[in-house]
Amino acid sequence: MVVALVTLLADRLPPSPAARLLAWSAAGTALASLLNVAAFTVKAVAEIPFVAGLFGWSYRTVIADTGHVRWVPWLCVLLMGWAAVAAVRVVRRHRGGRAWALRLGGVATEDGIVVVPSPDVAAFAVPGRPGHVVVTTGMRESLDDDQYAALLAHERAHLDQGHPRLMLLSDLAGAVHPALRWVSRRVDYLVERAADEHAAAAIGDRRTLAGAIGAAALAARGRPALGSGPFASFARPRRPGAVPRRVAALLHQARGGRLWPAAVPAVLAVSSLVWTGEALYDLVELLILAHG
Repeated sequence: MVVALVTLLADRLPPSPAARLLAWSAAGTALASLLNVAAFTVKAVAEIPFVAGLFGWSYRTVIADTGHVRWVPWLCVLLMGWAAVAAVRVVRRHRGGRAWALRLGGVATEDGIVVVPSPDVAAFAVPGRPGHVVVTTGMRESLDDDQYAALLAHERAHLDQGHPRLMLLSDLAGAVHPALRWVSRRVDYLVERAADEHAAAAIGDRRTLAGAIGAAALAARGRPALGSGPFASFARPRRPGAVPRRVAALLHQARGGRLWPAAVPAVLAVSSLVWTGEALYDLVELLILAHG
C-alpha cells in the first residue's frame, strides 16, 4: 500500500517535505517488516531442542504455535540473513562513496568546493563534517558563471537539507524490503527537485538553473564517466528521464501543494510498527508459556 500511495502522491506534493516524509515512511515500513522477520527468526531458533534447553523452553510448545505452517519461521531465517547482507552492502557503499570522493583529490577552496581535474562533466555533494561539493573541470568548462553559481546552490542545498541521509534511509528500506525500491527511486527524484527549488529561490532565477541542468546533461553525453558513488550527480541522474522532468518543472512557476496527503503513507508506516509491537508481544508471551 505504501508503494502504491507513493506512486500516486509523489508528483502532487512539495518536493522537500515529500522527500522527508516518504523516506521516513519507507524506513518505518522496512523496520516493521524487518522486526517481524526477526521475531519469526527467534521463534525458529527456539524450536531447536538444544537452544530451547539452554533457556529452559519447551521446544514442542514453540513448534505447536505455528505447527500448521512450520516452514514460515525457517523461511524468515533465510530472509533475515538476506536482509542483513543487503543492508550491510548499502551502508558500505555509502561509506565507501565518501572515501572514494576523498581519493579523487583535487583543489579545495575555502568555501567547501573541491575542483577535480577531469574531462568528465560531474558535480555532486559529499556529506561529512564538514561536507563539500565536488566539481570536475569538465563541468566547470561546460557552464557559464551564472549557471555555475546555480549548480553550486543546488549541491549546497543537498548538504544543507540532509539529502544524503534521506537517500541512505530510502536505499536501506529498498534493500530490506524489495517492494520499497520504488520508494527509493522516488526519493532520489524528490531530493533533486527539492534542491532545484532551493537553488532557484537562492539565485532568484529558475531559467538559469534549468539551463544549467540541460547544459550539463548535454555536455555529459559521450564523455567518460567519473561516477558519483552513491551520491546524486548533477549531470548524470540515477533515474532515467529525471533531467527533462526537472527542467520542465523549473520552467513553470513553483506551485504550493497540500502536504496532508503525504501523511497517509506515514500513518501506514506507524500502523505497521504498532502491529509489529503486538507481534513482538505475542512472541514474548509464547516464550514465557514455553518456559512455564
